[in-house]
Amino acid sequence: MTTLAARKTPESLKLTYHDYLLLPEDSNRYEIIDGDLFMTSSPATRHQRISKAILILLDRFVRESKLGEVFHAPIDVLLSDTDIVVPDLVFVSRERARIVTEKNIKGAPDLLIEILSPSTAGRDRDIKMKRYAKFKVPEYWIVDPDACTVEVFRLGAGGYRLHASARRTGSLASPTFPGLELSLRTLFA
Repeated sequence: MTTLAARKTPESLKLTYHDYLLLPEDSNRYEIIDGDLFMTSSPATRHQRISKAILILLDRFVRESKLGEVFHAPIDVLLSDTDIVVPDLVFVSRERARIVTEKNIKGAPDLLIEILSPSTAGRDRDIKMKRYAKFKVPEYWIVDPDACTVEVFRLGAGGYRLHASARRTGSLASPTFPGLELSLRTLFA
């Protein structure tokens, strides 16, 4: 069996999806962003509670409205051969359902959601945000458990623009889910 270390040489700097498939199946979350490998440990319980609350809320709304499908981590999103991310939550509309395969999501979904943790906050706000914009993900949410905030970014000319944000007990809406009002009190309880 070929290992990742054995395959890579100093000349081949960018990792690919093939390399990603050689990574160990352990409790860590691996991503390849612009050919660079990133690893984080499993999320904390508060992170998981917030993720579950968003998943339940969105999944119910999406199913009742027949809008598409919501996925939660771990699920691989292949934006390119050198960009394989594992967002906390992913929404794919019915119109883009063709990008959902048996193994992963191949292409830009309609929405990606990242829940910040101390080890990933910088990457989520910078590197990943830029990559998501490059691959034309229409909407990106950043959920900050420490600040109890949710920011909704919409893709426009030149990248993402803040569309809406709310804190602690506020609420917000998203153009991706017409008619849904997200109560932050529910998320951060």
